[in-house]
Amino acid sequence: MAGDKFRIRFRKRGDLRFLSHHDLMRTFERMLRRAAIPFRSTGGFHPKPRMVFAQSLPLGVIGLDEVVELELLDVLPPDDVLARLAHQAPAGLELASLRGIPTNLTGQPVRAVYRLPVPTDRGTDLAERCSALLARPDCWVDLRPYVLGLWVRDDSLWMNLRITPTGSARADELVKLLGAGDLLDAGFVLERTTLELVDETAPDRPPSDVGDPADGAALAAAAVAGDDALPDC
Repeated sequence: MAGDKFRIRFRKRGDLRFLSHHDLMRTFERMLRRAAIPFRSTGGFHPKPRMVFAQSLPLGVIGLDEVVELELLDVLPPDDVLARLAHQAPAGLELASLRGIPTNLTGQPVRAVYRLPVPTDRGTDLAERCSALLARPDCWVDLRPYVLGLWVRDDSLWMNLRITPTGSARADELVKLLGAGDLLDAGFVLERTTLELVDETAPDRPPSDVGDPADGAALAAAAVAGDDALPDC
């Protein structure tokens, strides 16, 4: 049967950051139904739209570069689908882009960048803690293979994390390891600024420039290649 498969990049922020992943799935289902978009459904007694989120977003974290893929029953113009869905989106959910992808392709995330604002007077100490933590081979064996970079810039802590089919590091755990867990308790909000998929490479989607001197193509290649490509502790 003819149909389309689309990949949507979207932002989830404001009060919507407290929406759970399951509620987010139901929100997209309501958007599809209200926009009268003919979507393909799963089988079974409780069919749902055939859509896949590349990586679930932790509760309370702002997402600025999230991904959902959905399958349609009919061939529709991408601009029309984007406009109709955007019209039904609740406040705090912004659809940034939509493009067609092959029906046999499912996005595999390989890298995510998180940002946490930090007070100006904490920046120097936190930068030193980042360097010290990266240099230590002990105390965080379970997390080290997933960490591509830690740095402080523009009054923010940045965390460049590798994602694998078997897992990744949790940004909030790293924040606590760096001795900055009190910032989360005080209301400072984590953001996921970048979610990179293995099939999205230059020139279609160059890596985001977030200011890390070690960030970019080399780290993206290391994330795809596996543990052997990562630097030693």
